[in-house]
Amino acid sequence: MFEHLQAKPADPILRLMQEFREDTHPLKVDLGVGVYKDEQGRTPLMQAVDRAQRILVESELTKSYIGPPGSPLFNEQITRLVLGAGLAARLQDRLAVAQTPGGCGALRMAAELIKSCQPEARVWVSDPTWANHVPLLGGAGLPLETYPYYDAETGGVRFDAMLATLEKSARAGDLLLLHGCCHNPSGADLSNQQWQEITEFCLRTGVVPFIDLAYQGLGQGLDEDAQGVRYLFDSVPEALLTSSCSKNFGLYRERTGALLVLSAKAQQTQATASELFTTIRSHYSMPPAHGAAVVETILMHTQLDELWRSELNGMRTRIQYLRQQLNQGLQARGVDRDFSFIERQQGMFSFLGISPEQVKQLRKDFSIYMVESSRINLAGLSAQNLDYVCDGLASILKE
Repeated sequence: MFEHLQAKPADPILRLMQEFREDTHPLKVDLGVGVYKDEQGRTPLMQAVDRAQRILVESELTKSYIGPPGSPLFNEQITRLVLGAGLAARLQDRLAVAQTPGGCGALRMAAELIKSCQPEARVWVSDPTWANHVPLLGGAGLPLETYPYYDAETGGVRFDAMLATLEKSARAGDLLLLHGCCHNPSGADLSNQQWQEITEFCLRTGVVPFIDLAYQGLGQGLDEDAQGVRYLFDSVPEALLTSSCSKNFGLYRERTGALLVLSAKAQQTQATASELFTTIRSHYSMPPAHGAAVVETILMHTQLDELWRSELNGMRTRIQYLRQQLNQGLQARGVDRDFSFIERQQGMFSFLGISPEQVKQLRKDFSIYMVESSRINLAGLSAQNLDYVCDGLASILKE
């Protein structure tokens, strides 16, 4: 049965992780793996999460299944967090919501739902996009198309080219995949004005927006990061949105996410929900409960909610500070290249814009690790290693 199988190429990031672990250099730096890290290089257990878990240990009375939709309370709270209380209430009758195993589970269930409803639909993804979008969506059988997005010259968005491509080639019923904030891997986000133009485009053409909101709260703030998404959801007849609690709650290993599906009319919602939950039942049956229970405990508890928001604000502020320090550190070393775009971007990621050969040289000479595209995770920087990283980059850029 398995004799014909050939080993697949190792995932580049997983291979990078292995190489980093095996490196014995005392000053080695990991800027590749896409998880938040604190000043000590750890992915921390947030205090609010720790306290919520302790409450659950004392109060939880069952380990029974929670059903394909997941926890109703989690679904309600995450909808309010993403859309805001007012919009969530106005759209309540048009929304089908499912708790999912992380943002990945939400993306795949969205793809399976799209495939069952509109088999000919294409999904338009940005160039570049998060690498796992391709297997998650394409693996469901959806054809993928790309639109121009990142401008390597300016570190911004090629918005005119993006719209021109979509206007020319996207058709009614296609899906437009947009990063809600903190674009991964580029860090270049749409402005509020551009969100409005995208909304008008979708209304005019019948293209359905499909939002991946994986980093809410790590760009400018919880509400600020969702402003464009909320404008869009308040305007269009149909939309899909995936949300992840991995980053803003630090629940990476708990696999906690959600899928929101907006129907054009309230009368359609029950059928949409039925199709979605049947799809879930045929794949993983029902989601894990613990991470969702932690999130709903935090969001329902005033003091825990305030603590969580304060911790998240600290994470966001630290990332913004590291962006400033990296740019200023390179300037101070006389690097003859403009890296100011790093300060203008949002979230954990940016492209340095150096060549694959320079990436390899950094790894060989300084044990500074990043993926070949030169995408870095800013949260891998710290007060302890920032000067070392700036020295290494300055060294290869001045050659």
